[in-house]
Amino acid sequence: MKSSPSRILFTGPLILASVLLAFTGCGRKPAPFAMPPPEVSTITVKTEKVVLENDLPGRTTAFLVAEVRPQVSGIIQKRLFNEGAEVKEGDLLYQIDPAVYQAKYDQAKAELAKAEARQIPAKSKYDRHTVLVGSNAISRQEFDNTKAELAATEADVVAAKAAVESTRINLEYTKITAPISGRIGKSQVTVGALVTSFHLQPLAVIQKFDPIFVDVTQSSVDFLKFKRSMTQGHVKSLMGKEAKVKLFFEDGSPYPIEGKLQFRDVTVDQNTGSYTLRIEFQNPDRALLPGMYVRAKIEEGVIEEAILISHQAVSRNMRGNPYVMLVDASGKVEMRDIVVERSIGNKWLVSSGLKDGERIIMEGLQKIRPGMQVTAVPFGTAPAQAPVTEPAKK
Repeated sequence: MKSSPSRILFTGPLILASVLLAFTGCGRKPAPFAMPPPEVSTITVKTEKVVLENDLPGRTTAFLVAEVRPQVSGIIQKRLFNEGAEVKEGDLLYQIDPAVYQAKYDQAKAELAKAEARQIPAKSKYDRHTVLVGSNAISRQEFDNTKAELAATEADVVAAKAAVESTRINLEYTKITAPISGRIGKSQVTVGALVTSFHLQPLAVIQKFDPIFVDVTQSSVDFLKFKRSMTQGHVKSLMGKEAKVKLFFEDGSPYPIEGKLQFRDVTVDQNTGSYTLRIEFQNPDRALLPGMYVRAKIEEGVIEEAILISHQAVSRNMRGNPYVMLVDASGKVEMRDIVVERSIGNKWLVSSGLKDGERIIMEGLQKIRPGMQVTAVPFGTAPAQAPVTEPAKK
C-alpha cells in the first residue's frame, strides 16, 4: 500500500528533529578527569659513621741511602760485589792497592819502636837523678834537664803511636766496605781506575728500602678545613697511632700492607702551598722501589653522625650551589639548599641542610616543581602501571 503525501510531510520534520537532537547530544563537553599526582622515587636520609680519607699523590723514598766513596787515593785493585745485589753492613766492596799504605804503616811502627827505645835510658837516668838530687849529689839544674829529657822521649812515643794509628786507619781505608745493609746499584768505576779521597762521584750507591718511606703532599687549605672541623667537634681526629694508610700503585692496584704515618713536615712549600707527610711501609717482597709514583689513602678523622647522599640526587643552580628536592610530610615538593664538604665514592658528604629521616627525590625530577603534590615511592621500586581495560565485545 502506498503512503499518502500528507503522511510523508508530517513525519519528515520529526526525523529531522531527531537527527538534530542526536548531534546536539554528541556535542556535549565530557565531565572533567582529575590527573593523579606524579610519582617520584625517594630515599630516606640516614646518619651513619664515616671515616674520612685523604687520597694524596706521592713518591717512594728509600729508608736509608749511602753513597760509597773512597777515603784514600789509589788504584782500584778488586771489585767484590755483584751490581744490584743485596749487601750487608761491613761487606768488602772494593780493594784499593794497599802497597803504599802498608809501607807507611810499617815505617810508623819502626819510628814507634825507636821512640820507645829512647825512652828506656831516659827513664833510668831520671830514676837515678831522683835519688841523687835528694842527697844533694847533683845540682837541681841537672835534675831538671834529666826530667825534661824523659818528658821529650815520652812525647815522642805518644807521637809515634799516633802516626802508627793514622797509617793503620789509612791502610784499612784501602778496603772500601758497605756502610749500611741494602741493595747496591751499578758500579761507577772499574778495576784499574784511579780514585782519590773525597771523590766527587760516588763509586756506588746502597739503598735500604725495607721498610720504605712514602712522601705525599697535602694542601695546606685542606689541612686548615680539617682542623676547623675538628675544633668545631664535627670530626674526631685519627691522625695518631690509630690512623691507617692504604697504598695504591700507579696502575690503581692496591699494596697489600698498611702503613703508618711518621710525621707531618713543619714547613709549607711557598711555591705549591702544600706540605709533606711521611708514611712508613714494610716492604718484604721489594715490590716498592725508590722513586715510584703512588697514591696513599690516609684515615684522618671520623664523623659519628654523617649524612651521605648520592650524586644523582644533587643538582646545582646557576651559581653552582648544590640543592636537592624533597618530599615533605604533606607529600609536597620542597627545594632545599645544602652544603657539601667532599665526595666519598659516588656520594656527597653533606655538612648542613639535611636532617635524619627526610625524603630526597632521586627520580622523577623532570616532571615536578616546588609545591607540587606527588606520590613518593622508595627508590628502586618498579613503577606502578596503569590498569589495562579489555575492549568491549561486539
